[in-house]
Formats: sequence, C-alpha cells, structure tokens
Amino acid sequence: MSSTTRPAVYSPRSTLDARPEHSADSPVSIHAMTVAYARKPVLWDVDYDAPSNALIAIVGPNGAGKSTLIKACLGLIPRAAGTVEFWGQSYKHARSRIGYVPQRESVDWDFPVSALDVVCMGRYRKIGWCRPVSKSHKLAAMEALDRVGMADFAKRQISQLSGGQQQRVFLARALTQEAELYFMDEPFAGVDAATERAIIDVLRELRSNGKTVIVVHHDLQTVPEYFDHVLLLNMRIVASGPVSEVFTADNLQKTYGGRLTLLAEAAEAVARAAKGS
Repeated sequence: MSSTTRPAVYSPRSTLDARPEHSADSPVSIHAMTVAYARKPVLWDVDYDAPSNALIAIVGPNGAGKSTLIKACLGLIPRAAGTVEFWGQSYKHARSRIGYVPQRESVDWDFPVSALDVVCMGRYRKIGWCRPVSKSHKLAAMEALDRVGMADFAKRQISQLSGGQQQRVFLARALTQEAELYFMDEPFAGVDAATERAIIDVLRELRSNGKTVIVVHHDLQTVPEYFDHVLLLNMRIVASGPVSEVFTADNLQKTYGGRLTLLAEAAEAVARAAKGS
C-alpha cells in the first residue's frame, strides 16, 4: 500500500486480521509506525515482526532511532502514526508479559535505595502498589541478584555501585518480572568485560527458556557472536532477519553509509562468523 493511500493515523487497537502481513503469534508486531520530534521524523513507516524465542539486536548509527523504537513500542513516547501489538494485543493488555531495561544514563542513581530495593520494584505488578514486600518476593529478588552475580551487594545503596554493577542490578530487576519479552536499551554500554559476559549468559539463558530479547546494541563486532536475529535501522528498517543472512557488508553499507571504520570492523566480524559456520 502506498503512502498516498494509507490513512495518516491508525487506531491503537485495530486488529491484526486487517493486516494479514503481520502474525498474531509474534511477540511484537510493528505496523507503519512513524515517530516525530517537533514534527521532524525520527522513525519513518517502520514495519516489523519479531521472531519468538530469539536474541535480537537493533543496530544502526547514532540518531538512527534505535532507542526511540523501543520507547515507542512501550508507549513511553507518542507515535505520530502506526500500531504496535504484542501477541496480537495492545501493550495495555500484554504489559505483564513484557520487561524493560532502560539506558543506565536515564536513571537517577542518587535515589536512596538499595540494590535489593531496586530489584523488588520489578515485582510490583505481582505485589501490588502500596503493599509490603513479602518474604517470598524478597527471596525472588535475591535469586535474581544471584543470577547476575550481585547477591553480595544486595544491601548496598545503588549509587555506591560501579556502572557495570548498576547494570547488573537493573538486569536482575527485569528478571524478577518473569516476562516473556524483554526490551533492553544498550545493556552492554560502558560495562566491564566480566559484566558483559554475565549479561550475555543471562540473555542466552532467557532464550533457552523460550523468551524473546530485543537489545539496542552498538558493537558491530559482537553481533554475530551474541545474536540470532538483527534489525538494521536508520530511520527506516534497512533489513531484518537472521544474522547469518542479513548482517552483510552490503546491508551495513546501506545502514551506515560512508563510516568506513565501522564497516571495516563489521566486515571482519562477518568474515569470522562465516569461518565459524
């Protein structure tokens, strides 16, 4: 359907039956989504169906709309047009099945709470607002901290932790939500090598348990090693699909243009992946 015949704004609860190109089984289906800041488009006419049980990287240059894509899916910023559905439902009806790890820079780390308190916040949908955190919920939070190697820091105030430790705590908070779909906005940014290994181990564990994880990612060299699927984005989707098919030098050239240093690194990663297959 051309842009001249498409309605300017879509209903937030139109059904997937009217859009046979999308699957109601997909953890997240994006249809004709446009996002604009001060009338300037940041994302334009995005269509995408995420596969189930996969680790998915969103990759693109700075300003390409990667974080915006996640926030628009979750209703954190308004959409100028388009719809987003989760297993064929609105976010309102599916939110209990969805977890989110924001960028670390967007969090007020001076707030006077412990690491355990932060992780318990991930249980609030199960606990209920303004109700005390029971022993069972604290136990679930401690188990999540242990999974990310942070159990010994449970009582430490969050501002006293390093950047990598803070990121692990936020990952633990997402784990306690016991979601089926996770959005993570640059979880590897600014962390040490040990934290990066801990995070990818947890993501692989989630995938082995049938979860889908969508990650804004900036390190092109690790895409073939860490992810199954990739979405190449630069305001619009350049390509999406299995890493082995989509993460190519040609598609990266279309996504990044003349950024030769990045492309050289990516080409090297592609070559390594091909040798390993």
